[in-house]
Amino acid sequence: MKHIKTISLSLVGIALISLCCSSKTQSPSVSEDINHTESRHTATNIRGGLDFTEAAESTVNGVVSVKSFGKTGGSSQYDYQSDPFFEFFFGPQARPRQKQEPREMQTGLGSGVIVTSDGYIVTNNHVVNGASRLEITLNDNRTFDATLIGADPATDIALLKIEANDLHVIPWGNSDDLKIGEWVLAVGNPFGFTSTVTAGIVSAKARNISTITKTGNSGSIESFIQTDAAVNPGNSGGALVNLDGELIGINTAIYSQTGNYSGSSFAIPTSIVKKVVSDISDFGMVQRAVLGIRFAELSPELAKEKGITATISGLYVGSVVDGSSAETAGIVEGDVIIAIDKAPITNTAQMQEAMALHRPGDKITITLIRDNAQKSVEATLLNMDGTQTVTKAGDIKSLGCELESLSTAEMKRLNLKYGVRVKSLSDGKFKDAGMKPGFIILDINNMAVSSADDVKTIYDAIVSDNDYDHVMFITGTYPAGKRRVYYAVDLAEE
Repeated sequence: MKHIKTISLSLVGIALISLCCSSKTQSPSVSEDINHTESRHTATNIRGGLDFTEAAESTVNGVVSVKSFGKTGGSSQYDYQSDPFFEFFFGPQARPRQKQEPREMQTGLGSGVIVTSDGYIVTNNHVVNGASRLEITLNDNRTFDATLIGADPATDIALLKIEANDLHVIPWGNSDDLKIGEWVLAVGNPFGFTSTVTAGIVSAKARNISTITKTGNSGSIESFIQTDAAVNPGNSGGALVNLDGELIGINTAIYSQTGNYSGSSFAIPTSIVKKVVSDISDFGMVQRAVLGIRFAELSPELAKEKGITATISGLYVGSVVDGSSAETAGIVEGDVIIAIDKAPITNTAQMQEAMALHRPGDKITITLIRDNAQKSVEATLLNMDGTQTVTKAGDIKSLGCELESLSTAEMKRLNLKYGVRVKSLSDGKFKDAGMKPGFIILDINNMAVSSADDVKTIYDAIVSDNDYDHVMFITGTYPAGKRRVYYAVDLAEE
């Protein structure tokens, strides 16, 4: 039996790019638009069947092409041309040609959805990840350079901005209202064929691909809408709409043996997309809340072993984290969670989606089974650090440092290719870790640092990552020293 794999839908030429971080905050207009563009109409019927034309015509102008570009072709090898000994030993005919400068080339192609008339666009993170430049082409062939406002690898969502006005917007729909068997349209740019519309039905909801493929990032949030609408490489970031022309998902992946469509495609529901976009708009990064439990999906075998007869589905609580919101709410080992805020919870994907809709400090009602009796508890959600604090991107004041770039002459004298200097220190995490003024940061968590912006970007990525400890592992040097110096800086809230 051949291995079946999940493939992202971005495209370079006609080759697939694998699934693959954040930038500045923006005006609150995006989150305001999210709450004011949702509507519900009645689909049009024609003799003999449903009419897809109205929904298709109302959405193609709200989907764009997203091209990503990167630098390539440069040489970082030793510059032999400036070395007089090279010609002495090998002769002038052996002198290599001029070093090539890095050149720009297209690295990927996907789709995006216009969500505000002034140029905010939602796409997949894997479409834009690592790009040095992004280019947007509208359905009327106008092109714009795009700015990455923010991205969230866990949900594979990114928010872009172009300088344009009076753009066509696809209104937000409510993915929670979708029914199994309901007709939907996928709109995107498969293989670079712009404004392509395909139709299918909703095959399943709250689908977690990783539980089927046994692959994926443990930190990813997967609660996909599964459809049989034909999508292919290049559709990543495109729209999934209902027959009222409302956006109910962002196409992101296919399940295929060949790399092309073979019957199953997956979209991120707008319930998650809207929360991610609002967070990026308001805070510059996604705010995540956690309940603080370890659980397993209730199976017939587990229910029999534990003597559970009051329910046949739910999440069995295996343990509760000390100091968590679950412990405070009174949840204990052996409870079976069956609903959150009256929404049924029967599997991991539904739990992930329910938690992805909330921020630290939100209150939720949890319905559970204990000793074969149903009860409800209230929980106030916390962040990964066990507080209700909301973190903003670029909020690095807690580090207590002023940073400055190194001059070319300094880097040459110190034999460094990159780095940023700690100009001064005040009370903060760098000082608490033992760092001194003058320290030159070379890399943080194995990522090279050349500017204060690099430090901010890495900081944002660390504090927004729910899968790992919030720690900066810093490598650097002092100007008077010749050895490397290492610091570990704990970014967890006190």
